[in-house]
Amino acid sequence: MENNKIAVGLDIGTTKIVAMIGRKNEYDKIEVVGIGKAKSLGVKRGVVSNITQTIQSIQQAVDEAESVSGVKIEEVVVGIAGQHIRSLHHSDYITRNNADEVIDENDIEDLVNQVHKLVMLPGEEIIHVLPQEFKVDSQADIKEPIGMYGGRLEANFHVVVGQVSSIRNIGRCVKSAGLGLNEITLEPLASASAVLSQEEKEAGVALIDIGGGTTDLAIFKDGIIRHTAVIPFGGNVITDDIKEGCSIIEKQAELLKVKFGSAWPGENKETEIVSIPGLRGREPKEITLKNLSKIIHARVQEIIEHVYLEIKNYGHETAKGKLIAGIVLTGGGSQLKHLRQLVEYITGMDARIGFPNEHLAGDSDETLSSPSYATAVGLLMEGLEKGFKEEEVEEVEEEIIEEKPEDSIKEEVEPIPEAKPVPKKKSFFEKFTEGLKDFLDNAE
Repeated sequence: MENNKIAVGLDIGTTKIVAMIGRKNEYDKIEVVGIGKAKSLGVKRGVVSNITQTIQSIQQAVDEAESVSGVKIEEVVVGIAGQHIRSLHHSDYITRNNADEVIDENDIEDLVNQVHKLVMLPGEEIIHVLPQEFKVDSQADIKEPIGMYGGRLEANFHVVVGQVSSIRNIGRCVKSAGLGLNEITLEPLASASAVLSQEEKEAGVALIDIGGGTTDLAIFKDGIIRHTAVIPFGGNVITDDIKEGCSIIEKQAELLKVKFGSAWPGENKETEIVSIPGLRGREPKEITLKNLSKIIHARVQEIIEHVYLEIKNYGHETAKGKLIAGIVLTGGGSQLKHLRQLVEYITGMDARIGFPNEHLAGDSDETLSSPSYATAVGLLMEGLEKGFKEEEVEEVEEEIIEEKPEDSIKEEVEPIPEAKPVPKKKSFFEKFTEGLKDFLDNAE
């Protein structure tokens, strides 16, 4: 495998920053050649709060990944999340000048560009415009209008909005760490591509990614993303509650949560006690596991109810919006004992834990298939996909150059329709990334 087929996913989380280098093997699975981790010090609830510390953490993660893999990292695919992300639904239409011509990509682009002109709150910017269903004249529920005749083209859109400053801060950190921005992706979408199957996306599924600072939600139905939300609570608030409730330091609270924590208080008996060493010669503290799980249960219940409210807002109780595949839990917080049972109890929906191992090569390190790496694996997949698409377009263009016979003027004049490369339509995210790159280049 050549190095040019290598991609890098950079997950800037609230608790950790992960740089993952990988490539595709001959079976089209992802082979992770290097991974670097660093404690995230300058990020709170998914938003950069300290530029200098974030840059240092990114450099630390990247250096570690480089030394493990022996590959020099130049460009990365970065995920964005954070409490500033919100989504809304919007319908828009265009009236076409000539109804006798078939609808093409340009018409859809005009419609998408029109949505971009929506007036947002000060400091907000549209990150993503995702068409749902189209309507041509009076014919509704069309998934692909290209090639159809019609005078009025209408569509429902899922619009993702975020704060300009937060997005630019992430871009600034990546650039200052000496890296190029290959692409920016919404983190719930990256996690979704790592842990959800196409069948689940078709049937209807809610992905809940419980991170350290935020809980991300992405709802899919009929293979299309229908709803996204970022809830500003995650695993860290559970740790804070344990710290306050048991009067211990944060490090001990985190260890307690990971080792003995459970989201279901009925599981523990009153007699189960864990002893915590006291600070500087003080007496050790004794904490009952029953109390510990009560504290965890209260906070986890609040997080799940917030998420369930978003699922209800999407309309999962309607026949059209039914989520047949239920809920998939991923992210570091999903490893909490009995969380799945609690989610099923609160929502009445089937749930499973999502592991990103389906896309990884068989001989991958077991730790990589942990739900806490779902976003990093998704970002890496995104980078590899993008690389392969660009390569395909280049190959097709090369073939055309080779196929032109030198002696035949007729063939020189008439292009071969089959061999014409399909122009790679830039997604809005790519355009947005390019705009962000320009902004950062021009910034002092």
